[in-house]
Amino acid sequence: MKRRTFLERIGSILAVLGITEAEWLSLGNRYYQALAQPSPRKLALLIGINQYPKIPDLSGCLTDVELQRELLIHRFGFQGSDILTLTEEQASREFIEATFLDHLGKQAKPDDVVVFHFSGYGSRVKLETSPETMQNALVPANASSKSQDEKIVNYILEETLLLLLRSLPTNRVTAVLDTSYYAPTPVLGLKVRALPESVEAKLAAEELDFLQQLKTQKLPSTPIVLAATSNPKQPAREELFSGFSAGLFTYALTQYLWEFTPTTRIQVALSYVENSLSKLGSRQQPGNLENLSPKRREALNSPPSLVGKGAGGLGLPDNIIGAEGAVTAIEEDGKTVQLWLAGLPPQVLLYYGVNSRFTLATTTDELVLRSRTGLTAKAQITQIEGANSLQVGQLVQEAVRVLARNINLIIALDTGLERIERVDATSAFAAFPHVSTVVAGEKPADYLFAKLQQTPSRYGLFSLGGELISNATGEAGEAVKLTVQKLAPKLSTLLAAKLWRLTENQGSSRLALKATLEIINNISPRVIMQRETVRTFKTETSIQKSLPTPIVPIGSRMQYRVENQSDRPVYLILLGLNNNHTAIAFYSWETPQEPNTADTKPLLKEVVIAPGETLTLPQTNTASEWVISGPASECEHQLIFSTTPFNGTLAALNTAKYSTAEQGPIGPLLNSLDVVQALLQDLHNASTLKTEMNVTTADSHRLDVNNWASLSFSFQVL
Repeated sequence: MKRRTFLERIGSILAVLGITEAEWLSLGNRYYQALAQPSPRKLALLIGINQYPKIPDLSGCLTDVELQRELLIHRFGFQGSDILTLTEEQASREFIEATFLDHLGKQAKPDDVVVFHFSGYGSRVKLETSPETMQNALVPANASSKSQDEKIVNYILEETLLLLLRSLPTNRVTAVLDTSYYAPTPVLGLKVRALPESVEAKLAAEELDFLQQLKTQKLPSTPIVLAATSNPKQPAREELFSGFSAGLFTYALTQYLWEFTPTTRIQVALSYVENSLSKLGSRQQPGNLENLSPKRREALNSPPSLVGKGAGGLGLPDNIIGAEGAVTAIEEDGKTVQLWLAGLPPQVLLYYGVNSRFTLATTTDELVLRSRTGLTAKAQITQIEGANSLQVGQLVQEAVRVLARNINLIIALDTGLERIERVDATSAFAAFPHVSTVVAGEKPADYLFAKLQQTPSRYGLFSLGGELISNATGEAGEAVKLTVQKLAPKLSTLLAAKLWRLTENQGSSRLALKATLEIINNISPRVIMQRETVRTFKTETSIQKSLPTPIVPIGSRMQYRVENQSDRPVYLILLGLNNNHTAIAFYSWETPQEPNTADTKPLLKEVVIAPGETLTLPQTNTASEWVISGPASECEHQLIFSTTPFNGTLAALNTAKYSTAEQGPIGPLLNSLDVVQALLQDLHNASTLKTEMNVTTADSHRLDVNNWASLSFSFQVL
């Protein structure tokens, strides 16, 4: 796979933009910094449009507005009265521009923080002043002009918006645009936020006049503009999540900002971005619409402690902490609260079970989850003696994660399949345990089963972003049932990967752990990426230079360096996917006492790290070298830690029959689903929890953040 293809695949999870990968990530962290910084006032204008006349509806734009509003209020101290929202028919071109001038233009003062957000369609249109080129434009609710001439469109030019942003008197201006401009040929029914351009369409004269007026104004500001895509022909898409739809870019951005504090270690957040993208099936790569001057770019990309206030420096208050959500309402009984849980990882939210627990960030109170609908949940408070009174706006942090034991791999059947093809596919998939099917677009799913666009046709398994899964296609002309039957090994592996991803808790774990992926050379190890449990380390105190996107050359000697800074020994398991979505694991082989005996089977031993110790994985010696082999591929690793031994997991690993050639440190995982199910049980056993409030655990796994950590790594092999 070419580097460019890989980079396009890893975009769109948070505020990341600029010329290089490190720059766009640094600017993404700048969004956090701009929001969190103390200022005289914080103003926001949020726009979301799902319903357009004579245009197919979108689904997630109003959710985007809600995601941003709750983030700004509960995470960054915006006053609700200073946030203005325009949705549906309110968001006409005329009203958007007038409200911008009135709410932001007239009120913003120097050093104020200003946020502008737009979720809706984008498109392209010709200007009479330059008929040879097409211009990017936002599509408001009244997309068509009132004129009887249907060729007149009422769009807002991207240039108009940029001039409006630059006209504000403060240099702390950020815009988030969850839209795109080039409508692709429909692929597998994906819902994208771009309308086809019309070569005959003309822009309304009023918009052109307004643009010319703006060009005569003083433009003191240099805004940051976070766009859902940096490649102009790449579509921004929305996705169906657990009970709601949202723009992938907005949801991923806001989720990251809820759970994580800003990091100066660019490679840490960059790697987090890449991992999250692979889980969400995104191929978007966010970008910056402004051409920043070298001086401005250098200031934004500098460590926060080195950036002055004039350049928009950090100045973060000490009480800015990560959280999974906030208390949004308290019911009359005083013991039941409503929670907003936008800080949970998207892949975890769907399976976040009743009786999961949260702690209030500023008190000793504990909340027990009783129900959840979409991003909103109800929880019951368990009073602790001496606890402070409960208040709306208090942040909540994950304490116990409850996951159902019976979780299926969900396959969406493409609507482009004929009825008889869907019937056959449903029947074929039903033969597999832990696999279920839905109609694409109606419920959340993990993968998509569809026809390949070729003649004669054949069937295959795709990511939700429309990318074909390697080694998951049938032969040309092959029946649906036969193709599905051949997918059995692949489905088992993909379900195993889904389950180990549900353990990810870098943002909430209370175990102080740090893991670094390194290339070993003759001088000193070269850091590729780093992960650490963010609630146990103060990353803002550490300044490191940014690193490029993690690319590992074929033939590299690799290792993980794992630091246990907790006060307890921790045990480690490494699982992952390599090229062709094949499952792999790290094996710590125990040398038999009688190595020359042919019948002696090598066994696995626990990997344990003592408190305060650092361990390299594998051990640095010739016999256990980990060398990256070809072909070019994407690799995903999950490092999972527990405070108790992985007895069941090792037993499951030991049941597989490995050949001598496979007994290296990183090798194939032959029974991936059995291993992951045993691992979840081991993590459950490690969580010593009270059985109060009639909690039963027969049908669920209960994981305590004090006893487990799970860090995710993804990198590209070239």
